[in-house]
This record gives sequence, structure tokens and C-alpha cells, in this order.
Amino acid sequence: MIAVIGGTGFLGRYVVRALRERGWAVLVLARRPAPLPPGVLFRRSDVTAEAPDLSGAEAVVYLPGIIRGSREAFHRTHVLGVENTLKAMQVQGVRRLVHLSALGARRGTRSLYFETKALAEEKVEKSGLEWTILRPSLVFGEGDGFFCRVLKPLARLPLPFMPLVGDGAYRFRPVYAGDVALAVARSLEVGFLGRLDLVGPREYTLKELYLLVQKALGVQKPLLPIPIPLLRLVARLPFAPVTLDQLEMLLLGNTAPIPEALSALVPQLHALEDLLPQYLPAC
Repeated sequence: MIAVIGGTGFLGRYVVRALRERGWAVLVLARRPAPLPPGVLFRRSDVTAEAPDLSGAEAVVYLPGIIRGSREAFHRTHVLGVENTLKAMQVQGVRRLVHLSALGARRGTRSLYFETKALAEEKVEKSGLEWTILRPSLVFGEGDGFFCRVLKPLARLPLPFMPLVGDGAYRFRPVYAGDVALAVARSLEVGFLGRLDLVGPREYTLKELYLLVQKALGVQKPLLPIPIPLLRLVARLPFAPVTLDQLEMLLLGNTAPIPEALSALVPQLHALEDLLPQYLPAC
């Protein structure tokens, strides 16, 4: 049985479904219950507060992540939750971990998201467990946090233009949530260990992502570049469409070459422009 921590969230739903479709028994650990596929077990657990009960599990998938919140919230979700999970695995004899980190996670950025994800990676690597760290780029799919909750509202603002972050030249390689979920499941099947970047088949500038969103929504507006210093001021406001942390991540971009090892886990990557029109209008 695979214990999926954070299995009720956006990416968690894809991961649980992929595991079940491939015949795995699944136990979801989360703070609050939510609708789950038939046959999936649920155990209430807050890994940021205490070590989880992993009884019955042969492997763990750690998914929790936030993109908005205080410094304490980022540390609690991305670091403390991982620490408690690692302790539980070591005590309870569960040796196999698949940890969802992030492409671009590293020390020395202005992003709390990248900083805390990097710290969690360090703790996983030193745990002595059999670990896989998957590092997805910008993840897209039904209910996602960027295209559905950031770019779509921007495109629908009652303005004659769509505000663009700087010159929009920052580069990204978005990856489909279903492909991330398949990589999780396949890594457990083939026993893949180590770090792996998860990226989609094509690279886009931020400006190109804006235009794809407009096309999917049937919107036509000119893009108005907004100076970065002004955006940093606006991002500090409580009603800003992106937080300061999200803005810093956008400015860093999020892309990498497709790793050779990825094809063994996900033979056919899904392109953003093929799926975005199918889910964006309704999300």
C-alpha cells in the first residue's frame, strides 16, 4: 500500500487516481476528508503537527505544498512536514519515499517557496531512506493554481488590456499534472531513485503563456508591460493577483532540458496548448 500525504489537493487527486489505475492500494493522509476514488483509504493526519501513522504502508508519497502564506507557513508545510514524515518512516520501518519538490528549488533566491523546498530536499537526501525527488516545473491541469487562479482572472479583469509581468520574456516548460502523477507511479514500479526534473515537451515565454490563455478563453486584449518595481509594490497588497513570492518565481523563470530518464517514466508528455482549451474555460 502507498501512503499519499496530501492526497486530497490539486496534484494529490491526479496521483491517487494514477496509483489506483495501475493497481496500487492507496492510503490518503490529509487534515480534512474529501471525495476519493472507490477503494482508497483515508486517515486524518496533520504532518505539520505530528509524525503520521504509516501503518500498512510500504512506501510514502509526500505532496504538500503552498504558494501563498507567511514564512512560518512555508516552513511548516515544506520543511516541518517533511521532517515529521521522515521520522515516522524511520521509526515505523517504511524505507521508500517519493518526494515532490520543485524545479528551481535552491538556496539563495528571494522565493520562500524555492528556499523551503530546497531545505526539504536536503533533509530527504540525508535521511538514509530510499528516496526519489521529483522536481516539476509549473504544473497545469484542471483546478491548477497558475492558469486557473492567476492568468484566467487577469484575462477577465474589466480592463482594455491584460497586465504583463515586465517584458514577459521569462521562460517556462509547464508539465501536465497527469504526467507528474504517472511519473510518481512509475518511479515506484521501476524503483527509480535519485533526483529528476519533470518538464513538459515545449518551452514558452511568459508572454506566450498569456496569449495561450487568451486564446483558450476567447479573449483578445493587448498586453501591457508593467515595470517590475511597480509590480513589487503592488504584490505587497492583500488583493494583489500574485504575491511577492510568486512574482519572484516568475522573474526567475522555470525551465530545464527534458532529462533522458524521464522518457522511461512518462513516454508521451502532454503539451499545454493541447489541454488548456479543454479545462480552462470551466475551471
